[in-house]
Amino acid sequence: MSYAVEQYLPVTAEHSAQEVKAVYRKVIWRLLPFLFIAYAINAIDRLNISFAKLRMAEDIALSDAAYGIGAGIFYLGYILFEIPSNIYMQRTGARRTLTRIMVLWGMVTVATAFVTTPNQLIVARFLLGIAEAGFFPGVILYLTYWFPAALRGRITAVFVMAAIIAGIVSGPLAGWIMTHAHGWLGLKDWQVLFVLEGIPAALLGVFGWFWLADKPAQARWLSEQEKQIIATALTVEHAKSGAQARLIEILRNPSVYIAGLVFFCIYSGSNTVSYWMPTLIRGFGLEDLKAIGMIASLPYLGAVVGMYLLGRSSDKRLERRWHVSLTMLVSAGCFVSLGFVQGSLILSVILMSVGAAAAMSAVSLFWTIPPALLNPAAAAGGIAVISAIGGLAGVISQILVGAIKSATGSLYLAFDVIAVVLMIGALILLIGIPARHLNERSHS
Repeated sequence: MSYAVEQYLPVTAEHSAQEVKAVYRKVIWRLLPFLFIAYAINAIDRLNISFAKLRMAEDIALSDAAYGIGAGIFYLGYILFEIPSNIYMQRTGARRTLTRIMVLWGMVTVATAFVTTPNQLIVARFLLGIAEAGFFPGVILYLTYWFPAALRGRITAVFVMAAIIAGIVSGPLAGWIMTHAHGWLGLKDWQVLFVLEGIPAALLGVFGWFWLADKPAQARWLSEQEKQIIATALTVEHAKSGAQARLIEILRNPSVYIAGLVFFCIYSGSNTVSYWMPTLIRGFGLEDLKAIGMIASLPYLGAVVGMYLLGRSSDKRLERRWHVSLTMLVSAGCFVSLGFVQGSLILSVILMSVGAAAAMSAVSLFWTIPPALLNPAAAAGGIAVISAIGGLAGVISQILVGAIKSATGSLYLAFDVIAVVLMIGALILLIGIPARHLNERSHS
């Protein structure tokens, strides 16, 4: 870490590497635990509908098609308000923005407990997307106010890992709440789930108002010397950075759309797993909510292992395309095979877990490609466009899966369709992005 920090200090800096390390250690322990917990709660509140559906469907006459619309329309609200939210943050500050986001999404999550019709649920999900819009990109932007790039990659990796940890605990937690808290304050099990998982977000948002500082210069918990150390590191980094490409130049780059389409296919798989896994598990013949919750955590545990091993292999060989493509094909193969093992609970769980873990692992592997595909001046804008294209999968894939489930009464055909989408994405990646277009090997 000393070299990573030291390289961003001017040669004539008056502060030693040890002093710089001490300052950033202090900043990390101040900010990262809060942001990690916030993102974990964010992931839990976004996906708890997948468990609530197991009970609320009968109470509010929720069809699978309506559920698919509700799951997908969240992303429509999120995409529409993501950029305005980030602009608002730049004008008013991170503390005000993140507090507003967390309090609103907590309130909307709690309010979802009191929907009585499918249309009300769809509206609540759309509002949740609006409320959450800008949280993830806002935090990524916020980190640039504090950390130079040499540290920011590792900080971001830890932050992103919160979503995987949330996936591991959300299933067992939802199963426990819905099993043991039914009847609390006269509420049904699924209603209690929304209330108990929505309140922490609002409370943490209020806490963040007092805990966070917009930028180092406003941090009362830093001394003037510590503020200067951070300012120096960031000033040197900004001086080293080049001019950014114009948006029109980025939009004219075909590689951006090819990569965006690949990410669309990957995200169709990982997103479908997240929202339909509890329903799929119940289709295996399980009805106990705690058992469903425990089994639903297995793919996330597998994803942690897969991300580490595949990322290590990809970095060691500086090879991205085949690692991503083969991971997508493994996921597709498992999803297609589910329909052939319907009579076996063990085989069904294994195929679902491996397929879901592969789909999730492909997401992290994929994001090693855009920085190698795009030149540095176009990387920031290009990555934003790729992310936006992929985000549309959150809307389209969920509506499609819900419609197929309603029409056929089975999720297996829907997962077959998602498998085909993953296969197409793998082919697009291998054909549309040749190895020679990635610049990592030439610099190794």
